[in-house]
Amino acid sequence: MKNVIYQRPAGTAGEFELEWNDGGQLVSLAHPQDAAHMNWVKGKALWGTVKSELDLSAEVTAEFTERGTLLETYAFKNETDFDIYTLGTDLGIYVTFPDFYTDAQICMNSCCNTHIWCGGSSSYICALRMGGGSRNLGLVLTQGSLQGYSVERDLEQRSNDRGDFILHPENLHLRPGESYVISWELFWFQGKKEFEEIAGSFPGFVTIHADHFLVLGEEPICFRASFGRGWLTDSPGCVKRAEAFSPEKPHIFRNGREIPFVWENGEALVEDRPGTPGEYRYEIVSGGKRSRAVFLACSDLRTLAEKRCRFIAEKQQCHDEKSHLDGAYLIYDTEEKQQYYSHRYDHDGGRERVGMGALLALYLRHCPDPELEKSLDFYMEYVTRELFDTDTGEVFNDVCRNQDWKRLYNYPWISLLCLEMFQLKKDARFLEWAYRCLKAYYNDGGHHFYAIGIPMYESVSLLRGQGMEKEAQELLECFRKHADYIMECGKNYPPHEVNYEQSIVAPAAAYLCDLYRLTGEEKYAQAARIQLAVLDLFQGFQPDYHMNEVAIRHWDGYWFGKRECYGDTFPHYWSALSGVAYRDTETIAGCPYYARKAEKTFRGVLSMFMEDGSASCACVYPMRINGRLAGFYDPWANDQDWGLYFMLKYAGF
Repeated sequence: MKNVIYQRPAGTAGEFELEWNDGGQLVSLAHPQDAAHMNWVKGKALWGTVKSELDLSAEVTAEFTERGTLLETYAFKNETDFDIYTLGTDLGIYVTFPDFYTDAQICMNSCCNTHIWCGGSSSYICALRMGGGSRNLGLVLTQGSLQGYSVERDLEQRSNDRGDFILHPENLHLRPGESYVISWELFWFQGKKEFEEIAGSFPGFVTIHADHFLVLGEEPICFRASFGRGWLTDSPGCVKRAEAFSPEKPHIFRNGREIPFVWENGEALVEDRPGTPGEYRYEIVSGGKRSRAVFLACSDLRTLAEKRCRFIAEKQQCHDEKSHLDGAYLIYDTEEKQQYYSHRYDHDGGRERVGMGALLALYLRHCPDPELEKSLDFYMEYVTRELFDTDTGEVFNDVCRNQDWKRLYNYPWISLLCLEMFQLKKDARFLEWAYRCLKAYYNDGGHHFYAIGIPMYESVSLLRGQGMEKEAQELLECFRKHADYIMECGKNYPPHEVNYEQSIVAPAAAYLCDLYRLTGEEKYAQAARIQLAVLDLFQGFQPDYHMNEVAIRHWDGYWFGKRECYGDTFPHYWSALSGVAYRDTETIAGCPYYARKAEKTFRGVLSMFMEDGSASCACVYPMRINGRLAGFYDPWANDQDWGLYFMLKYAGF
């Protein structure tokens, strides 16, 4: 940048307690009545820092509005004798929300889940305090357009730092003397519903509502576009005023081609049938502003599952009698068109990749296929030879019954595989194996560990159905002890492989729901409601299939992907765990909000499965991560099949 000038606002701060450095940059933003005194602009960089190597000048100003909001304006000017063009990430503005994971109590009170939508003229950030509460910080764009965002992470913190966010304006062409302005307003709000009401009140802001942003089979793409008409509601950041904005009928384009729609009472109602699978980007143009929504059309679920299962059997199963991997389902590199294995971490022959076997067993229960079943039988020979001791229930980390890392996460996945095999084969030995596996998990300290996918309700129900009441009761006592520990911890979550994350909270919520279903004891329902409220704070609601009801996760692409790239993974398959917890609320009074979201959450992971049956372990969503080009689906089909498994199990067949 040629020159950047910062100016502090005049007047009183109202609902904001602000601090500025000598250069005029914001260094602290808090609510004056917040007991925790959370600083909402805490990052490695300073809030409002302009990032660019272009020869632009910028003036950054702030002011307090009559609505009690903080208006920030970034005016970029070309003061050279030559035209200046920007492309992609050439120009960026830091917004340093404190989105990182440390001690759980610090997270609950002083960190936030940051939901970002760079949707052209209708862009926003909804920052929700991780522990919940009535004072959260919102940002809505009021002038200009944003095309995306990048992230700069503290890599020394590995998986625990989401990083500083950098917002990128649309591509610009500024002639000598020309300027371009980005403005936004910051305001306080209580929860997601109020945030949407306030954002939707800004004149010209477009709010997109759809039952599904990922559609299946012959389903049409349907959505409603509502246009902000002025501030007409009383709320903490948005006072009542009389004037209102009347929107003009917009133009709507699908992948660049204008489409018809119904215009009623200032809302656009779209029902579109694109016809073929693929991504469909809708641009809504009104009053000189351009906003967007992004949908994905997929084959029907059964077809998608069949293609995926065949791909696993044909492309990802090792056939090598001289290798310990004989029979294994391995990583598949969609660039190299070959299997891959490494004993390192998350690339081995066990762990999360057990999901491929569970998926095939579930699919075959509903869609018999001799060739696929032959592949699955071969896989089970491998599992019981290399990964699982059927006598003791011990689960190993990799082939050769290797236990370099005693990993409790591995146990529930083997137990789920065994339960699926029992339901497929009707062979009681698989049920016995599942029981032994879960007992071994708890014998190794599982009561104090928030493992993923423990089949509490399912295992007890199946054991009772086979007359194995003693075994069912033993497991129920283990589950009760586990749930009591989760209740005792409450929001004081113990650290796991990541200090704090969605896949700690989601199992906690699901297990408490399961214990309520198994015992009918209200204490578990009450404790589940607390966990569900925290879990919901991870879930995005942006009008894009990548993020709509997809939980915030931001490290999995590094550990499981070929590109080894940190950064927001939208989607990531463990987002489906939120759906599992939501589905289990169906028996809990007062939880219809969560139950209604379950299928949308399950669908949120399906873009990881391609129409040819291949798959991707993560979509790294931002434009750049620490300067590295991102915005890609990783070429490894690795561990993502648990996502399709849960979709089929709870919302599919």
